[in-house]
Amino acid sequence: MAQATSPVSSTQESPTRGSRRGRFSRPSAEQELGPNYKWIALSNTTLGMLIATINSSIVLIALPDIFKGINLNPLEADNTSYLLWMMMGFLVVTAVLVVSFGRLGDMFGRARMYNMGFAVFTISSIFLAITWFDGSEAAIWLIFWRVIQGIGGAFLMANSSAILTDAFPPNQRGLAMGINGVAAIAGSFLGLLVGGILAPIQWHYIFLVSVPFGVIGTIWAYLKLRDTGVRKHAKMDWWGNITFAIGLVAILVAITYGIQPYGSSNMGWTNPWVLAALIGGLVVLAIFVVIEMRVETPLFELSLFRNRSFTFGNIANLMASIGRGGLQFILIIWLQGIWLPQHGYDYSRTPLWAGIYMVPMTIGFLISAPISGALSDKIGSKWFTTIGLALTAVTFGALIAIPVDFNYWVFAVILLVNGISMGLFASPNRADVMNSLPINSRGSGAGMMTTFQNAAMVLSIGLFFSLMIAGLSTHLPDAMYSGLTQNGLSSQQSSELANLPTVGILFAAFLGYNPIKELLGGHPQGVSQQAYDHLTGLDFFPHLISDPFSDGLAAAFTFAMICCILGAIASLFTGKKKGATEVASGSGETVGAELDAVAGDAVGVPSPLVDEEPARTDDAAAELDDLVRDDAEQKASTNRQG
Repeated sequence: MAQATSPVSSTQESPTRGSRRGRFSRPSAEQELGPNYKWIALSNTTLGMLIATINSSIVLIALPDIFKGINLNPLEADNTSYLLWMMMGFLVVTAVLVVSFGRLGDMFGRARMYNMGFAVFTISSIFLAITWFDGSEAAIWLIFWRVIQGIGGAFLMANSSAILTDAFPPNQRGLAMGINGVAAIAGSFLGLLVGGILAPIQWHYIFLVSVPFGVIGTIWAYLKLRDTGVRKHAKMDWWGNITFAIGLVAILVAITYGIQPYGSSNMGWTNPWVLAALIGGLVVLAIFVVIEMRVETPLFELSLFRNRSFTFGNIANLMASIGRGGLQFILIIWLQGIWLPQHGYDYSRTPLWAGIYMVPMTIGFLISAPISGALSDKIGSKWFTTIGLALTAVTFGALIAIPVDFNYWVFAVILLVNGISMGLFASPNRADVMNSLPINSRGSGAGMMTTFQNAAMVLSIGLFFSLMIAGLSTHLPDAMYSGLTQNGLSSQQSSELANLPTVGILFAAFLGYNPIKELLGGHPQGVSQQAYDHLTGLDFFPHLISDPFSDGLAAAFTFAMICCILGAIASLFTGKKKGATEVASGSGETVGAELDAVAGDAVGVPSPLVDEEPARTDDAAAELDDLVRDDAEQKASTNRQG
């Protein structure tokens, strides 16, 4: 009877190699679900990222109409917290929960958790659109449902990257992440345009617009997405979840209240409650780290930080998010509060036109993100991420150099280059970090990365506003007092208005209000009609605030520039070195498939031969070395026989 031969080789396999092959028998997502599944996963997760980011920025640009619709005055000190939580509540919730939801995805299925996120996001959008309260009650209602929407967003964000990493082969992940990133950045600017159009008609429409897409995405995800990764049957780290949530929430809440007035100060960093929240949050996070080092199934897999690409990739992303997180807010204030009124745009029209004039940044990102993602798959990510952040730092320097009343085409070129530079960084950075993760840790690893990013953005907004307020408060009171008295206002009235909290005036500009008109509340006695028209017109406040605003801009953008430089330096330490994987690539068909399987497990990427329970990273790397050595010995034996 003829002896059966191996389909891989005409020579009989050794028992060791045969048994090793048996361990790696799990088909890839493409083999299991067909070649079109990866594109289904990409299109659905891209839709999820698109509506999530649209909803984030659409609220940002529609806040003037929301505040008017629910009858809240942004210049009243008590309403500042409502404004902050409408803006930042979504980010705070996603920062706190995204890593926990990534772990749930690892345990119970990423597609299942992602689909739940789509459903929660859609339901919360409906309730946001049917607000029937007024005043502070309406604000609390909106903030509550924004928090629920953030829970849905956390499910989406924590599992979308992991779903893509499971669905795409390693040489296409950069492209997939690039397309996903394009949707995210495009959504953030598309939201500005859609919000600027819909909010003046009816502010409820800004939430309703995402509902049909959410319904489609929920049903589509339920019917088409499948769990192709390895599920981890582990217990939930409840103490880790509790301490992490308490610590991070305490710090982020302290940041939001630190930029609000306290007593006679323009900011609240000396508020005992703010200091207690900051210190207490740091202490609780230290306890969290101790817990994570001792529990069997930690929320944060601290062992992942032994991986150089994961560690430095996250440091680079953290620095980029801190440096760039508050940029959109500052640019909107710059355009809405100063530049657009100086060039004849009425305050009621500035939100829409601010979104339009920021489009070059979107175009730059749309150009570079998919290209850099695809090229980084072929030639590596290190230089894309390093050059991208270095170029971003240069654009911040350019924004400092131009005058407050800039030439728009110079401003547009700077924004275009800024978008290109962030596109060069974003996709390769995320693909590099995700490729460095073991297959059964992708959900928690992606959650950790998104947690750092969202927490950094909240921190960035707080720091940017603090620096802006510090710069404005140095010269703005004197400039306001002088300008008001010169136009006929009494010394007492001028002093009262000039000493109002700087943050209220800053937010009025941010929301597209004319703060002087709002503060005066009517035609003051003793002020001529001509002087009143000048005070409440389009020229007085923008020119008054230009010099103090320039000081704040310089401080904020210098800080951002330093962060981007530090991120660029961190990016130099990412990327894996050439090793056994490349050495083995030419070893021939006899063990080539096996080498591919073990190499895939060693770097944490799916392979056609990976089993249901893959080996640990260290074991897989050691086994890869054994296979390389076996292959070399086999070649040597063949040569001797020849």
